[in-house]
Amino acid sequence: MSAVGELARLGTATVYEAAGREGLVDLDLQRIVPGSRAAGPARPVLCGQGDNLMVHAAIAYARPGDVLVLTMPDPCPVALVGDLLATQAREQGVAALLVDGAVRDVEELVDVGLPIWARWIRVRGAAKDTPGTLDAPVIVGGQWISSGDIVVLDGDGAAVVAAVRAEEVLAASLEREERERVKREKLRAGALSYDLDHLRERVE
Repeated sequence: MSAVGELARLGTATVYEAAGREGLVDLDLQRIVPGSRAAGPARPVLCGQGDNLMVHAAIAYARPGDVLVLTMPDPCPVALVGDLLATQAREQGVAALLVDGAVRDVEELVDVGLPIWARWIRVRGAAKDTPGTLDAPVIVGGQWISSGDIVVLDGDGAAVVAAVRAEEVLAASLEREERERVKREKLRAGALSYDLDHLRERVE
């Protein structure tokens, strides 16, 4: 499995903790396609306010495996993506969408099957008038996201790994996974984290 595939499998909680609790996208995100998880290099997209012109542009220039990170100067509940854009993104090989804005056509989006995480679900439509930027760093949920950073998405939300740390964080995540596997076996055998983690001495 590729490094990106491994990060997707490991998930946001493991990756975030293994990265030293760095990279949290601190938003209440709605996972549109139940059970989906994804990871891939970020393509940050700064749209005009209430405008999705740049979403169309980003999909036209998307590379297979990209995670499109869509935001605007003042994120608001305007639908930047519906089923037609999601269909195009899927056919271009986009791995996922992280939308710091709204989506609509939710039932159709589930049928399309492209993994999507959105801040809001709203029917309010976007304009298509204002150019923005593609591949310039953006801030989403208090987290800077640059082109090529690895975005990890699952049922817990989103975490970002800086491109220069990807291999380091992957190794640390795999080590954490193994430690938790061993600990889980001990817990199943009746041990308590109160003792395994030396927490008793902090209380008693």
